Amino acid sequence: MHDEFERLYETYHHSLYNYLFYMVRDQNVAEELVQEVYIKVLQSLDTFEGKSSEKTWLYSIARHVGIDWIRKQNRKKRKWLGVLGPISKENMEVPDTSPLPEEIVLGEEAVVEMYEGMKACTPDQRHVLILRYIESLSIKETAETLGWSESKVKTTQHRAIKKLRKALQKQREAEERRGK
Repeated sequence: MHDEFERLYETYHHSLYNYLFYMVRDQNVAEELVQEVYIKVLQSLDTFEGKSSEKTWLYSIARHVGIDWIRKQNRKKRKWLGVLGPISKENMEVPDTSPLPEEIVLGEEAVVEMYEGMKACTPDQRHVLILRYIESLSIKETAETLGWSESKVKTTQHRAIKKLRKALQKQREAEERRGK
């Protein structure tokens, strides 16, 4: 079992980190969440039945860990907003300007534009885009990871691409107006 765990860790650690980083946009949190994923993997490795591939099983665990963390943060934020009273939520938001892994490595403007465009998408659409185009999962693997039908993945992907194209077009038009 130890060898199997080591193999899973070595094979998927980096990909799971990137996936979680896209979800939470914080390197330290993503590292902590990856560790939490592997704790869950270690606890349930002997009960893994193999009904899905190990890859989709790991991404599914990572997705749930990420969503749980986001929900916890939202609860904390609501609690603080309730304590602080009538301060508007918009005034409390601080944009996260930390670069994505690809931005650090490549430094390409296209990656930055793409991520900014993804902000226009719903969380489900972002999950599909990340799993399909960044992590290169198949439609079947994405469906298994998200617990959806393949049809829902295809529909969500189609809508996400449409929304992303529209957002990128708006970005280009705004840049042209600014004279870039």
